[in-house]
Amino acid sequence: MSAHGPLILTVDDDAGLLRLLTLRLQSVGYRVATAASGKEALARIALARPRAVITDLRMEGMDGMALFERIHSQDPALPVIVLTAHGSIPDAVQATQQGVFGYLTKPFDTGELIQLLARAVAQPGAAETVSDEAWRGDIITANARMEALLSEARLVAGSEAGVLIRGESGTGKELLARAIHRASPRQAGPFVAINCAAIPEQLLESELFGHVKGAFTGAQSAHKGLFQEAAGGSLFLDEIGDLPLGLQVKLLRVLQDLEVRPVGASQSVPVDVRILSATHRDLEAAIATGEFREDLYYRLNVVSLTIPPLRERREDIPLLIHQFLALYAGRQPHRVNGFTPEAMQMLTAYDWPGNVRQLGNVVEQCCALCAAPLAPASQVIRALGTRPSTTLTYAEAKDRFELDYLSGLMKSTHGHVAAAARLAGRNRTEFYRLLQKHGLSPDLFKSDE
Repeated sequence: MSAHGPLILTVDDDAGLLRLLTLRLQSVGYRVATAASGKEALARIALARPRAVITDLRMEGMDGMALFERIHSQDPALPVIVLTAHGSIPDAVQATQQGVFGYLTKPFDTGELIQLLARAVAQPGAAETVSDEAWRGDIITANARMEALLSEARLVAGSEAGVLIRGESGTGKELLARAIHRASPRQAGPFVAINCAAIPEQLLESELFGHVKGAFTGAQSAHKGLFQEAAGGSLFLDEIGDLPLGLQVKLLRVLQDLEVRPVGASQSVPVDVRILSATHRDLEAAIATGEFREDLYYRLNVVSLTIPPLRERREDIPLLIHQFLALYAGRQPHRVNGFTPEAMQMLTAYDWPGNVRQLGNVVEQCCALCAAPLAPASQVIRALGTRPSTTLTYAEAKDRFELDYLSGLMKSTHGHVAAAARLAGRNRTEFYRLLQKHGLSPDLFKSDE
């Protein structure tokens, strides 16, 4: 068995079939995790994202299709293969129409399963850390609108046209600008970014265009502006809507003449840059109120790309969480591998006014403050600084408390059920039933011993 092969999660309430599947998959190089129920499967996925899931259709409690629907709502790119002894052609057609990757009837042919699994793990979205073409960098998505936007961005990258990137704060406008630069003929040149709203007006002109020695008090040496620093590459003007009117006039002149005049200089200097800009403001409204020049707007807005807010592409939330968990894994003394199903449901349901930036901050806070391998819903509530928007029923609130409480106990005892049961004041049999009810396996908590 390869210790580095793709991880496959198998789900079945038949222990004998799980053992058989494990042996067959390990024999061709896969790593295998097993779950005896849908709830345990969701906990396993939260702990370590597999490359594919193989699940039985008929199971007690959550059946295979219900499990698929939960997985698909949280991670649409994760392939799911359904096995059943009760299969029929109509069932198979219906399952594949709903998005199931494959459907096999027991007794299944091992060779057919292996071939189907090989196709599943080769899917672009099936990677454990979702990746894409190198030009996209850190941009990951399973959203159709985002894919269309990226296709448009890739197309416009090959030209010299000015690109205005619109979107709410935190949606990743600079990431898209960097991606356009990487896909452009200027990729070997520098990518220089400046936030026009973050620099005082009296310093911004010098930052953009440079200055000569003695141009003003404190100018003890000549300074190249960012237009010259970005020569041969791309200059990204973030929050262009906040550029003062006086500098808007000078920027327009630079774009028209392709040369800059440093502050205090008597001659202009030729520049060779591609301008990418971004704003969260309504520039058309700013033009109407006289706050933004219409002629500059048309120079910058040759092509307009609008990034949808995170609340309009919720299928990306699990992918981004997985990406952030990998990013923050090495920064904390204890590793958080994922979120409980309830916590993940809360994260995907939240509206994210701060978009991807806010999501990253919440994941980082959970990684810093949570001692369990799976961050619970209570930790997410704390990180968001708010209570859930919906009122829970008594049964839902009790289930959430039990899951968080049991996870904390099992973490503190490193997966020792007897010790955890003693702390809870319950006998081992009753405690095991509680663990099974919430899909928690003691093995999940033994890695930290």
